[in-house]
Amino acid sequence: MIIANVSLPGGRHCETTALGALLHHAGVEISEPMLFGLGEGLGFVYWDAKHLDFPFVGGRVKPMALTRTAADRLGLTLHVQQTASPRKAWQNVATALAAGRPVGLQLDSYHLDHFTEKVHFGGHFVAMYGFDEDLAHLVDTAQQGGAVTTTLASLERARAERGPMTARNLSYTVTAPATRPDLAAAVRTSIAGNARAFLNPPIANLGHRGIAKAAGQVTRWLDRSTDPARDLPLTGTLMERGGTGGALFRAMYRDFLAECTTFVDDDNLRLGHRLYAEIVPLWTEVARLVADAGRTGDQEPLNRASAILFDLAERERRAMEVLAGTT
Repeated sequence: MIIANVSLPGGRHCETTALGALLHHAGVEISEPMLFGLGEGLGFVYWDAKHLDFPFVGGRVKPMALTRTAADRLGLTLHVQQTASPRKAWQNVATALAAGRPVGLQLDSYHLDHFTEKVHFGGHFVAMYGFDEDLAHLVDTAQQGGAVTTTLASLERARAERGPMTARNLSYTVTAPATRPDLAAAVRTSIAGNARAFLNPPIANLGHRGIAKAAGQVTRWLDRSTDPARDLPLTGTLMERGGTGGALFRAMYRDFLAECTTFVDDDNLRLGHRLYAEIVPLWTEVARLVADAGRTGDQEPLNRASAILFDLAERERRAMEVLAGTT
């Protein structure tokens, strides 16, 4: 059972790629940066704990929050199902596919056949558009291959995995509204909401405070890791391209703000866009320095990364204060 003409968005981020594929099939065309911004997706978290091999650095809101918020802003009907039963989980997916609806899935990418980096990450998203006797047919990011397959057995393991950020057997479909909402009003609401959350984090590990926290901790990473030559380059790569940290999501938010300026006339919005355009390359430099420290064992790149991160914490606080004034 394969649904024909499912879009391959060529996305950079898994959750927006999956949502974009579902929306295209429902007749709704929204750019990936716009989906990210409407979903109030920009965030930051620095998390370290005894059970972690290495600190987790995240640059977005928690998994599925983006999809729920974007659906609300666009007036979509979002139907989410979750179950502890593998049989019921498969039935939920098969029923939607039989009705001609591709299905979004949250799962652990570690088990997927097309992932070469075997690292547990329970906040990964794909869109499923069919299956045959042995394989599930999926839409993933461009980096992961776009149209990919994985065995049905590996898909079941990925969906049922338990651990940080997992959502056991979660699946969802979307239905488009009869009329398109006022996009200008929607982006104003989302920009203000994202700014408030970023500026007022409940704990010091989140938002601009989390960036400052990371700045203070990054100088210890060579000692924190049992395998710096593995952990630090991997962290740097993930920050820049893989969907965590800062660089990828700051670039997406910059592009979202740029798109908004084409139909929203607001000085704070234009200034916020310019500020994030300046912020993005600094995150790219942090990612490069972290990777260099792991490859060389040299402490100095981490010292430089720390100084840039302290600067970024202030720059992002300022940018979000400006964007909070968008009207």
